[in-house]
Amino acid sequence: MARVAVIGAGTMGHALALVFALGGHQVRLTDSNGATLARAQGLMEKALATLVEGGEAPADWTSAHLAQAVTRHPDLAAAVDGAELIVEAIIETPEAKHALFEQLDALAPPEAVIASNTSHLDVFPLIPEARQARALIAHWYTPPYLVDLVDVIPGPHCEPAAFEGVMGMLRAMGKQPLGLKKFVPGYVANRIQAAIGLEVQHLLDEGVASPAEIDAAIIHGLALRLPILGVFAKADFTGLALSQAILANKSYTPPPVRGRSDTLDRLVAEGRTGVLAGAGYYDWPGDPAALFEARDRRLIALKQAMREIGTMAGLERSE
Repeated sequence: MARVAVIGAGTMGHALALVFALGGHQVRLTDSNGATLARAQGLMEKALATLVEGGEAPADWTSAHLAQAVTRHPDLAAAVDGAELIVEAIIETPEAKHALFEQLDALAPPEAVIASNTSHLDVFPLIPEARQARALIAHWYTPPYLVDLVDVIPGPHCEPAAFEGVMGMLRAMGKQPLGLKKFVPGYVANRIQAAIGLEVQHLLDEGVASPAEIDAAIIHGLALRLPILGVFAKADFTGLALSQAILANKSYTPPPVRGRSDTLDRLVAEGRTGVLAGAGYYDWPGDPAALFEARDRRLIALKQAMREIGTMAGLERSE
């Protein structure tokens, strides 16, 4: 059991605290916003109840058990005192992260590993030199208590033992860590997701299809095959000559990178910012917590079904 400090109790932070607690670690959770920290307990309890009900967490994990495994601390110094792993999950701005890393340099134990959950920032230049040997990125996907992929990228001066230690911890928790040799913005999955996002926003802005039609194409087309085959195994089954011909035809031109979307800008201006606001691309009436629970229940069912179905991995030998 490791002593883990999670800095930031928002959307990812409270969920990561739950993940590490379920993984058998003692967690201290902190946030500079008192209201965010106060809400975290209820959010963790709600997610835990869904996991227990779905069979993805031990049945004996109660709210009382959770309160012992994850303690909340308004003071940063108290949260990182004695920490072996410090998970940074604060706002995605260089200035805020740099300020936090400076604080951690003064407060955290010298041997603590600092793991940033940044989605796209190269945080290593923001981390004090004295912490570089034990600094890395461990990027999770939401909701992290159901999505097992974790991108792990060592800093340019990170000691191999620190990197391997985190990789081993994640594997022991049942996660799927993907270790990259160097930092690339977006890693692997987020880069692919960004390309999809650019295309679907273009299709929407150009009036080619509606959000429901685009989602239907993904759900009933791409998504059915990807969990079992991925991209390259799918190409093998289709035949690489076809892939070669499609590339040679040069029939696809990626949309220009505009840095904005007319449709998205309009929705945000109208206050349609997503489920928490009651509307986004779709209308979402009702309690947001109930909607997130409904999402999680479906993800649990899908994850359990995939365990039974399996993938093509193991039936092949990669080149």
